[in-house]
Amino acid sequence: MRKMIMLGIATFLGAADLSTAIEIPDATAILLKDALPAPKLYTMPAGCIVDDTAAIARGNYIFHNLNGKDAKENPPAGLTRLLPNGKEKQMGNCVACHQIEGSVGHGNIGPDLTNYKALYVDSGVRTGQFLYQQIADPRLDNPNTHMTVNLANGLFSEREVCDLMSYIVSKK
Repeated sequence: MRKMIMLGIATFLGAADLSTAIEIPDATAILLKDALPAPKLYTMPAGCIVDDTAAIARGNYIFHNLNGKDAKENPPAGLTRLLPNGKEKQMGNCVACHQIEGSVGHGNIGPDLTNYKALYVDSGVRTGQFLYQQIADPRLDNPNTHMTVNLANGLFSEREVCDLMSYIVSKK
């Protein structure tokens, strides 16, 4: 089709070579820049899950908001909307895929996180380390996941992963 169009244009303009007038960008550099690093095992920091109300508030905010320019509220103290390079974060919004106590507009794509601590941690089915890895880089457990790779791509800091975990396991 493209050759036919080019041939038609060239014929119309007296057989002029217009191949250099068409921009054909090489997307390889863009794809390489956007590619995720290889899946990585992360270790949960000591004291990651806390009962601190400020940490739980930050985790709550991360879970229920996009955080960037579209966030409905300002983030709580200790949480910023900006990345180190000055761009706005588009993190969180876990509620788009997961259910949790008190969520509004919750999703049904990811696992239900309602009563996570009682059902999974207290029962011994899951550990804090498992939850940390799932948030940091879930590709080790599921290479075909559609969940964001939060720590590997710099979307979250270690503290933000811990705040989110503190919220997930907190009593709501």
